[in-house]
Amino acid sequence: MASRFNPRIADARWQKAWDDAQAFRADDLSPKPKSYVLEMFPYPSGRIHMGHVRNYTMGDVLARYRRMTGHEVLHPMGWDAFGMPAENAAMEKKVHPGNWTRANIDTMRTQLKALGFALDWSRELATCEPDYYGQEQALFLDLYEAGLVYRKESAVNWDPVDMTVLANEQVIDGRGWRSGALVERRKLSQWFLKITAFADELLAGLGTLDQWPDKVRLMQENWIGKSQGMQFRFALSDGEAVEVFTTRPDTIFGASFVAVATDHPLAVRLAQDDPALAAFIAECRAGGTTAAEIETAEKKGYDTGLTATHPFDPDWALPVHVANFVLMDYGTGAVFGVPAHDQRDLDFARKYGLPVRRVVSEGDETAADFAGDTAYTGPGTLVNSRFLDGMAVEAAKQAVIGRAEAEGWGKGTTVWRLRDWGVSRQRYWGTPIPFIHCEACGVVPVPKADLPVKLPEDVTFDIPGNPLDRHPTWKHVPCPTCGGTARRETDTLDTFVDSSWYFIRFASQPDDKPFDRAVAEQWLPVGQYIGGVEHAILHLLYARFWTRALNRIGRLAIEEPFASLFTQGMVTHETYRTAAGQWVGPDDVERTDKGATLHDTGEAVTIGRVEKMSKSKKNVIDPAPILDRYGADAVRWFMLSDSPPERDLPWSEAGIEGAWRFIQRVWRLVDGVGAPGTDADATLKRKTHRIIAAVAEDIEALSFNKAVAKLYELTTAIEKAPAGPARDAATRILIRLVAPMAPHLAEEAWAQLGEQGLIAAADWPAVDPAMLVDDEVTIAIQVNGKLRDKLTVAKGTPRETVEALALASENVVRILDGKPPRKVIVVPDRLVNLVA
Repeated sequence: MASRFNPRIADARWQKAWDDAQAFRADDLSPKPKSYVLEMFPYPSGRIHMGHVRNYTMGDVLARYRRMTGHEVLHPMGWDAFGMPAENAAMEKKVHPGNWTRANIDTMRTQLKALGFALDWSRELATCEPDYYGQEQALFLDLYEAGLVYRKESAVNWDPVDMTVLANEQVIDGRGWRSGALVERRKLSQWFLKITAFADELLAGLGTLDQWPDKVRLMQENWIGKSQGMQFRFALSDGEAVEVFTTRPDTIFGASFVAVATDHPLAVRLAQDDPALAAFIAECRAGGTTAAEIETAEKKGYDTGLTATHPFDPDWALPVHVANFVLMDYGTGAVFGVPAHDQRDLDFARKYGLPVRRVVSEGDETAADFAGDTAYTGPGTLVNSRFLDGMAVEAAKQAVIGRAEAEGWGKGTTVWRLRDWGVSRQRYWGTPIPFIHCEACGVVPVPKADLPVKLPEDVTFDIPGNPLDRHPTWKHVPCPTCGGTARRETDTLDTFVDSSWYFIRFASQPDDKPFDRAVAEQWLPVGQYIGGVEHAILHLLYARFWTRALNRIGRLAIEEPFASLFTQGMVTHETYRTAAGQWVGPDDVERTDKGATLHDTGEAVTIGRVEKMSKSKKNVIDPAPILDRYGADAVRWFMLSDSPPERDLPWSEAGIEGAWRFIQRVWRLVDGVGAPGTDADATLKRKTHRIIAAVAEDIEALSFNKAVAKLYELTTAIEKAPAGPARDAATRILIRLVAPMAPHLAEEAWAQLGEQGLIAAADWPAVDPAMLVDDEVTIAIQVNGKLRDKLTVAKGTPRETVEALALASENVVRILDGKPPRKVIVVPDRLVNLVA
């Protein structure tokens, strides 16, 4: 046997053995209990990074463990393969997006296999292939037939250079994130999925997800944004009216202005005859468009000259402003401002010199004039509010709503922050939306018999905009209804649609339909889903919606896609910058206790913060050379051992070296199996069985660092134990315990020990329950209530024996000084108290 474990030989050998045996292929017909373990599938960018390695290692440990504990495991892999980076590559490198994407997939597949992940590659899918996106088109048509897909005109961010719609997050300082062009607001016909029809149940369903992180559930709850409040009308001085929504009708007597969004119909109407207002609106539209940007931007307004009449006082006129912080897609796009009790309103009022009137008091302070620059938003009692004075906030809300409904100028209502999901993208590299536009028949769905609607291959990216729009033949088709001249829809689907159902397709992949319900439901919901918290809102919410939509139309019995969710921390590294401010990578830096310098020039570099690995800051560690040097198991072991999995993991060369040394320690133990000795080490046997149970518990809880710590403990105990059958048995068990984490080492050791078959197919070691029971107890010996000695005896020792042993204690004999105790109190297995 080799004195050192050689991963260069072992890794390739066992990866081939697993492939030859189809060791990780899931069997739909297996009678075993089913376990579906899934990590969020990657975008094929070209190379895996350490974040991928950590994410997939965690899932792999659980999948291998579940297989060893008698489960039929589905642990698949695929590629979230549509999207903008491929089109950017097409423009920059003059390659086809499909060729670029598929080449990247080939590279990344090879890298993932080199890490020894127990993946069912027979179910591999890529969202850019017609056999996947064609089935997605069929599901989209199913939702259309059920009334959950519709088309309408909608205001969008339009990049006039790239000639495409941009998401809010792609607009930076009013400009397109790629082109730098000033973004325009346009109205375009867009396709939408009716996610708002599921708002109530998506919100209620969060309460059933008790195996999801609280922070993720809270983020989704806030995104869905259910608000109870009141909707009512203000009469305007020009004879018109404006409808507002508020969650705080109790503060109605603190109103100092009315504000409408820049794209509110009132603002649009007034701007037609007011060039200054039109210019103000244009300026606001050039700013950030995300809710976060609007929240933090300077509050700006334009006084329209109109006033609004307070509903409780006909002599109270409120100025009407167009304001940059009011959102058209929340409520009615109009609000009344209560500066004393809303921070945005207070910032606005201070800037424009508007009244700030206190109407909620947290204590004795009741003065109407509100001082300071921090709004009070807490609970309290109504003041300066006429008939509401003295009421608590909730009672005052109901009182105002009651009056409004009785008098006919308002009503209690519920609004949602959630908006229907606009899925149209003016891109080539995405799923074609399966509709045809006919002048005679209107918008007509593509017959399912004609699916998939495939992307044409002969496209160019030398002109900005969507190549599908200018394709000479692809978009021209006969109408499937009347046979007349018609054209295809040239928008493609948002790539979040692709990732909203891929986990179902993994579970069932028939050729003639998206999935077989009976087969899919054997596996679903996903038992353990693992991925980054950055997907907490969009991907996870859309996947929940998609599953519920399929449930509503009778395609699935389940309502929630992921029973348990785990969000892992990021892999981080120091950052380095030259004196000129340029980022440099770890491979270019010589790190010493005194600082850091460039390898080539010796120039000093500044060591920056430890941050998430990113290409832009060059603090990325490429897994490939690490794998070549240390092997897959050392990399996997480090990813599991140095930090709780939910926290960030700082990359450390010392950490990977430590993992390598541990693997060699385990190998040396295997080398020592069979040495002559005794079988007298009962303590080792007890420790081994306790660690079997503890490691199993830690893996189930995804507490991998705790499991690793226990395996270190067992390894040390075996090293210290005398040679013999007990040590050999403990070593054989250790090999099975490390198998989910260091599978190549475990397979090599399993073979060296003469065991049959693959350790990947072996059972998890059985625990002897007797070994988990303490058979000794420590008994306190007290004299007159004070601890004087301790006694270790077998559990259940008779009280007479315990009393005799206590009286024989040297400390007790000295204290009693030959006198018998007046009383002896024995609490079995706990204490003896002698009363002298």
